[in-house]
Amino acid sequence: MKKYFFALILITMSVFANAQVVLSDSAKISLMTCGPWSGAVYAFYGHTALRVQDDSAHMDIVFNYGFFDPTQPNFMYHFVRGETDYILGTTSFEGFISEYAYKKVAVYEQELNLAQPEKQQLWEALYLNHLPENRGYRYNYFYDNCATRPRDMVEKFAGGKIIYPPTKEGQTYRDLLHECLQPYPWNKFGIDLVIGAGADSPIDVRAKMFIPSYLMNSFEGATVVKSDSVSYPLIRSTTTVLVSNEEDNGSEQIIFSPLIAAFALFFITLLVSIIQYIKWNKTQLPQIYDTILFAVYGLGGCILFLLMFFSEHPATNPNWNFVWLNIFALVAAILFWAKPVKKAVNIYHFINFAALTLFLLFWWLLPQQLPVAGILFSMSMWLRSGMNVFMQTKRRKVNKRYVSSKYMKAGWGQ
Repeated sequence: MKKYFFALILITMSVFANAQVVLSDSAKISLMTCGPWSGAVYAFYGHTALRVQDDSAHMDIVFNYGFFDPTQPNFMYHFVRGETDYILGTTSFEGFISEYAYKKVAVYEQELNLAQPEKQQLWEALYLNHLPENRGYRYNYFYDNCATRPRDMVEKFAGGKIIYPPTKEGQTYRDLLHECLQPYPWNKFGIDLVIGAGADSPIDVRAKMFIPSYLMNSFEGATVVKSDSVSYPLIRSTTTVLVSNEEDNGSEQIIFSPLIAAFALFFITLLVSIIQYIKWNKTQLPQIYDTILFAVYGLGGCILFLLMFFSEHPATNPNWNFVWLNIFALVAAILFWAKPVKKAVNIYHFINFAALTLFLLFWWLLPQQLPVAGILFSMSMWLRSGMNVFMQTKRRKVNKRYVSSKYMKAGWGQ
């Protein structure tokens, strides 16, 4: 969730020269949780890191699983396919805090309630994990990210089983994403388009920890159970290191939301359809409009197709948005101007209209939470295909009457 990549400029600290450094009894290991930042899409969800502090060894290091390199060849292609490799990077605590102080983002520190042997084991594991041959991992935004990695390390060396407090029942991955993206309607809409039905199943408390704030809250009330008679809180103390500036981290100031955009598009589509009916195909406006509309939808369908069938991203297949946002619309847009395949285009409009009619009638029964704006956007395509089917049917009836009348007049000798 943190975009900057410092793999080539990791701070070299003298303590790293010896992997056998023994932490003192006063050493602290803490979970650092950073609040969301509105300055970048990747920062909407917050961030998590682990801090190792030992004043006796003059050491104060932050281990950060959120580094990746956006300058890699074909980065966007691999990012869309879910082939982004992240690394565990390190920086000084001072450098870590200065970045978030500049962004005016809240930072919370939870000191882990670990015994000295457990701190030592966790420190050595983090040290080994940060080495060049070990630090890389394949990023997964639900199951393996900068929040779940620190959780896994803490669970492994906590000295017992961690029992987390219960959270709200029935929440899904999509629900948690919505919470983070509520101030950003277009980003929320985009996520709802690309994330499929797999994100709408209820998840347990541990699965929710892919969101840093949920990890922090779960750690706050967690208990380490060593035996039937020995248990203690996972967190020794919690400190607010930085306070956020709400004025600088507010929501998007957007008037033209996805819902308004969908209504506007449908209104324009309705006007074009009325013009088509009045002009009786004596204008090319409907054909031009259909070409643009279906081409845009088709390009969006190409992205969904790639995510559904050729990516490693989770919960992208099945995706019921593919009913209206699919690659077939792009093919149809190309064929709209080809007269030899006019019959095939008419068949496409009929199939598309029928499929979208069923989709709109039963969308509330689908096992996927669909964005309301998406329903309205799909109605524009439904209206255009329906109008073309209607016009083609009416044209055939008119032609049939004309041919029949001409045939009868010929029979009467006229």
